[in-house]
Amino acid sequence: MSFIVAPAVSLAVPRRWVTFDDPAPGVALLARAPAATRCGFVPELALHTGPVDVPTVTEWRDEAMAALTGQLTDLEVDDTDVVDLDGEPAAYTRFSHRLGGTDVVCDQWAWLRDGVGVTLTGTVALADYADYADLFEGVAATVRLSPDPPVGGVASAAPGV
Repeated sequence: MSFIVAPAVSLAVPRRWVTFDDPAPGVALLARAPAATRCGFVPELALHTGPVDVPTVTEWRDEAMAALTGQLTDLEVDDTDVVDLDGEPAAYTRFSHRLGGTDVVCDQWAWLRDGVGVTLTGTVALADYADYADLFEGVAATVRLSPDPPVGGVASAAPGV
């Protein structure tokens, strides 16, 4: 694993995944698997950051998921929870939707600190979800939020991801 660092956020990305730093406004990192799965869909991880104007991670995620209802085709929320990842509370949501002609599943973790929201979303074809669920969870477990951006831009790799 190599660590990819966004301002005040670091995480481990699977080896050989192609990464794009700051590919769009609010997207700190996009990482794609090196090849499409048997379904023809390329799994990806996206790290988003941005200002949040509600006081709790639960309120923020409720509002965000309500907004996604109007943006994603056939959106269904499958699971929600608030989990502890290395002492940091994170909202977890698993949802599915249709992207082009493919049914996809997204695992999403969200952190809120000092008015800044961070989401990590892993997306894969529904038929391939069982092959990627543990990988997405493993990457989420490596997310570290720091009060200041790291110096030098690179942190050491985390074992086991």
